[in-house]
Amino acid sequence: MIKDKKIKTFLDTLASKSPTPGGGSAAAVVGAMSAALLSMVGNLTIGKEKYLDVEDDIKNLLKKTEILRADFEELIEKDVDAFNQFMAVMKLPKETKEQKENRSKKMQIALIEAANVPLEIARKSFEVLNICQEVAAKGNKNVISDAGAGAILAEAAFESAILNVKVNLGMIKEEKIKKNLTKEIEKLNNLVKGEKDKAIVAVLEKI
Repeated sequence: MIKDKKIKTFLDTLASKSPTPGGGSAAAVVGAMSAALLSMVGNLTIGKEKYLDVEDDIKNLLKKTEILRADFEELIEKDVDAFNQFMAVMKLPKETKEQKENRSKKMQIALIEAANVPLEIARKSFEVLNICQEVAAKGNKNVISDAGAGAILAEAAFESAILNVKVNLGMIKEEKIKKNLTKEIEKLNNLVKGEKDKAIVAVLEKI
């Protein structure tokens, strides 16, 4: 599994001619890193006398960031699986009318899945962004810059994931599905707007 590989192995594969892992998986890795950074801030805050008044809040935030980190790790693999499924459909025969219809039907199913996986990465990235400000405001001052770095990475993961949704969106034929995906992209873009900046402000206030 990709998530179990060494970082250098992953990067070498990412840079190679192999189409997987690609942008979606990379976005999930960045998302996992953002969640991990917030977890680190949480772990370095819990148990410190200076932060006892916010310890329960930090513990709750830590539970969320660790769940998100695990979610991202699963999405790394799901993105690869979705692309591989798409490539498998591309190789289906298309000599007869029946073969063409079957291939076209399966192609649409594969494209929808290939759009849904990065969309989920975007959703999870927003969830991380949504708690960055609180982590920055309540976390250990000595590692507060890592909360800011987590916010920056979460936004990058979000933007990268949305781009991967859009590249598949253009090939989906069913208008209702395209409309729903487009609406969710717009909704998420509106929700994410300004979240990173709020976290950075919270960080700078403690530096």
